Amino acid sequence: QVQLVESGGGLVQPGGSLRLLCAASGSGFRFFAMDWYRQPPGKQRELVASITTTGTTINYADSVKGRFTASRDNAKKPVHLQMNSLKPEDTAVYYCNARWGNIDCWGQGTQVTVSS
Repeated sequence: QVQLVESGGGLVQPGGSLRLLCAASGSGFRFFAMDWYRQPPGKQRELVASITTTGTTINYADSVKGRFTASRDNAKKPVHLQMNSLKPEDTAVYYCNARWGNIDCWGQGTQVTVSS
């Protein structure tokens, strides 16, 4: 199992940037695929980015392609989500998720608000 803690959220103006961090602890981190999800107010949770175990393949939701960049460091265990050109519709609670077989771990989430 891994434990996940997200940070880096906050209030930002449209067009601004934020860098989210998902700090992982526990054993076997390198075996887990990592995902970033978000849940906008009043809406269902949606997948934002999905990173393979090695970090060599990353898939993005169409709504964030070209603006968001996800990355992982298996040596130091952080997982990042760099968010540029933020829009009001990016406002949501952002979660990281670690999955391996039938193991599914979630962080507590970090709030991102994009508003002028």
